[in-house]
Order: sequence, then structure tokens, then C-alpha cells
Amino acid sequence: MKVIAAQWTTTRGWSFDAPEGLFDPDWILYFGATARLEVPHGPAHELCARFPKAICCGCSTSGEILGDHVSDDTIVAALVQFAGTRVKAVAAQVAAPEHSQAAARALAEQLRADDLRHVLVLSEGLQVNGTTLVAGFREALLASVTVTGGLAGDGTRFGRTFTGLGDRICSGQVVAVGFYGQQLRVGYGTEGGWEAFGPRRLITRSQGNVLFELDNQPALDLYKKYLGERASGLPATGLLFPLQLLAHATAANGLVRTILAVDEQQHSLTFAGDMPEGQYARLMKAGQDGLVQGAAQAAGAAGGGGQLAVLVSCVGRRLVLGQRAEEELEAVRKALPPGGVAVGFYSYGEICPPTGLRNCELHNQTMTITTFTEA
Repeated sequence: MKVIAAQWTTTRGWSFDAPEGLFDPDWILYFGATARLEVPHGPAHELCARFPKAICCGCSTSGEILGDHVSDDTIVAALVQFAGTRVKAVAAQVAAPEHSQAAARALAEQLRADDLRHVLVLSEGLQVNGTTLVAGFREALLASVTVTGGLAGDGTRFGRTFTGLGDRICSGQVVAVGFYGQQLRVGYGTEGGWEAFGPRRLITRSQGNVLFELDNQPALDLYKKYLGERASGLPATGLLFPLQLLAHATAANGLVRTILAVDEQQHSLTFAGDMPEGQYARLMKAGQDGLVQGAAQAAGAAGGGGQLAVLVSCVGRRLVLGQRAEEELEAVRKALPPGGVAVGFYSYGEICPPTGLRNCELHNQTMTITTFTEA
């Protein structure tokens, strides 16, 4: 397995970290700014056209990661040549959140095979229900197949997100990449570093990923009370205060959910994943040191190996970390072997099994790492 990194900038165009020479990649994974991916025949199309034999896929971001650096208005890529691993990619359109599960099942069925080892998912970031999307993959794939990935981003604008497979780069698309063969080794880890605070409130009215009431009070009104002056910046400022979803009133741990949209007329909040009635929600906050430590723990869970590491970190983490954002990338980079390539993006949601488990879940506000190597 051979991996080289590449980056596109407005001043230099495409540059590669090694001569292209006889390098003939099987798979190209890219992450880029929305403005660069929505341009017809733009730099992502140029990259794919340069290597026509490769499966070329990627998505838009809220920041591009290359090594231990984060950038904006660029495209980063990993070009991978496998020794014995086979790759297949498929895509499906999702017209509305309620179609997410069916789309995932259809994609999984197209990828299924006895030697399928792993699936990497790059999803539309705003028009999907991440919870049911992940459920669809779990239902249709064998338990031995692991799934990781993330939801595309659009900075803090929450306007449009893009995913691409080949020359088709568009909104409303989910891309799934399957990896086949016994030589491939995949590691993964996900951690947050957020701290819950305040009362646990019962979810008394919701529909899928739309939350209407907490403790029989309008969810948006209650949330605005906590945010105070920051409420005027919703939904972006909601990234600083996600909700912890708890299965019952005494649960010690739960999933983290990020706000994607608000509805002033219905006084509701829309999240990246489901907010089931009967469960509980609690506000969360984070300090910068906690987030950096969480990233290091994710790297440890992933095993610290891999010739390629794919990093998916939530845009909310970047907002909290501010100028210290690269510290979480440095914490991850230290766990990678010399010569390994790390690429990734800041996202609207992360897909990964919880630490120590194999069934994938939708996470928010986490650092998720997937490592690839061939034995």
C-alpha cells in the first residue's frame, strides 16, 4: 500500500508530496471547501481526470485537514495505491431526511460481498437523518463489516453541502466506499472531551431528528434561555453547546447531538440525529484542553498505526478550540507512524463505532479516526 498526499490552493493549484511518476492510485479521497466543489469542472474534477482509473470521491467541509494543519478554501487529498485490496464505490440521492435509511440499505446491498471488510461513508450533511442513515448500513451489512465516515460540512453557514463520486459532485448525495480482501487492516477510534452540565430534561415531544419540547416546554425557547445573547447567532452558536442524549434519567453516558437548524415558528430544533421521545437531554460544554485530550484518546483507540489516517472532527470542536484547533491534530499526529499520511475534514457529524464496539453510531462533536494499512 502506497499513499501520497496532495493539496490544491488558489495560488499554486495542485501540488503533491511526492513525484507522481509511475504512481497509479486505485482510490483518491478528497476534502474541500464548498466554494471549490460547487464549481463545474473545478479542481476536484481536475484531480479525478488526472487519474482516470482511480475511484475518486470526497465531500465539502468546515475546514480541511492535512497532517497536523487545518486550512480553508483549499482541497486536500490522499491518493492510495493498494497491493491487494479491492475498492468499490456507490452513491445514492437522498431527497429528504426520511429517505436516509432506505438509501443506506440500498448502498449497503450494492457493496455486500463475502470479503467486504470495511465501508467508508461520506454523506450529505444537511438533508439526511444521520441516525437512520447509520441504522440502514447496520441492518444491511454483516456484523463483521465496520463502518466509519462523516457528514459533509459547509463552514458555519449551514447552507449547502456536497459529496462527490467521479465527475458527479452535488448536494443530497451519499457516497459509500467498500474495501475488500484479507490484506486490509482497519483501525478506528472516537472520543469527545465534552462535559455535561445542568438538569436532565425529558424529551416530551419530537419527530425523528426534530425536537419540539423538553419537559413540556418549547425546546427552542428553553435553549435560547441558556444561550442568552448568543441565541441571536443560531444555529451556528449552537455548535458551542450541544446536547447529550441519554437513554434514561440516570444514564451516565450518552451520544452527543449537534443542532443543524432552528424553526422560529414551530419553536423547534433540528439535530444531525434522532432525539427520541422518552429519552433525556442535557446541555454540554467543553474546554480546549478537554477537546485536545479527547482527540489523543481517539488516536489511542484507533491503534496508532496505519499508512493512511482519515480524520473527521466536528466543526463545533474547531469553534471552541479557535486558534488552538491544530493542537488536536498534533495530538493525533503523534500517534501515527513516521511516513503515514493523515487527511480529513471538519464535519457536521461523525460515523464510527463507539470505542471498544463494532456497531457504528452517529456522533457529533467528536474526533473520529480511521486508519488503513495492508498486512
